[in-house]
Amino acid sequence: MKCKGLIFDLDGTLLDTLGDLADAANSTLRYFGFPEHPVDAYRYFVGEGLKILIQRIIPDPSASEEQLAEYMKKFAEIYRRTWNVCSAPYNGIPEMISSLSAAGLQLAVLSNKPHEFTEICVKTFFPEHSFEFVLGQREGVPKKPDPAGAFELAEKMGLGVDEILYVGDTATDMKTGNSAGMRTIGVEWGFRERAELEANNAWRIVSTPEEVVSYAI
Repeated sequence: MKCKGLIFDLDGTLLDTLGDLADAANSTLRYFGFPEHPVDAYRYFVGEGLKILIQRIIPDPSASEEQLAEYMKKFAEIYRRTWNVCSAPYNGIPEMISSLSAAGLQLAVLSNKPHEFTEICVKTFFPEHSFEFVLGQREGVPKKPDPAGAFELAEKMGLGVDEILYVGDTATDMKTGNSAGMRTIGVEWGFRERAELEANNAWRIVSTPEEVVSYAI
C-alpha cells in the first residue's frame, strides 16, 4: 500500500535529547541524595515514560507510589527549566520533514515523553514544519508499546494502518508500530543499536534521514 503518512517517535528519532534528559535526571537524584549515572546509561533508561525512568535510576526498588510521584514532580520541575540546553534535531531531520511535507504526506509524533514536554519540543524545534498531530504520554492512555496511541493517530489522520510508516529508534517503537499493523522503520542514529531494531522486526533499518524519504515517497 502506498505511504500516505508517517508517525515519528521523538527522543532519539527526531531529536537528540539525551544530554538534557540525563542532566535533569541526575539533578533529581542529587536533590534526593542518590548517586548519579553516566549520561550514556540513559540511552537504556529512557523511552518508556517518566515513571519507568525514575524507577530505573533510583536505588530503591521498593519506593512507594507517593515517593515515585515526588521524584517525578521534581524531575518535571527541573526539566521544565532545562529541557532545551543542548537538545537539537539530528542532522538531516529538518530537511527530511520538509521533503515529506512537500510530497503531501501527513506527519505525526507519538512519544512516551509527557504530553506537555512533547508539544513544547515539537513547537520549539520544528516551528516551520507541519506535524498535524502530536501526542505524548497522557493520563489514562496506555503508553507505547501499547498501540493505542498509534491507532488514535491513524484515526485522526484518516488513514489505514497499512498506509502509515512508523519511525523510531528502540524496541518499544518497533513493537508499537508492528502491533498496530504499520510498517516500521528503525533509525540507527538514535539511542539504541541496530541489533535491537533487528531483533524486534523492523521492516527497514536506515542510517540517514534521507533513507526515510526514499521509503516513504
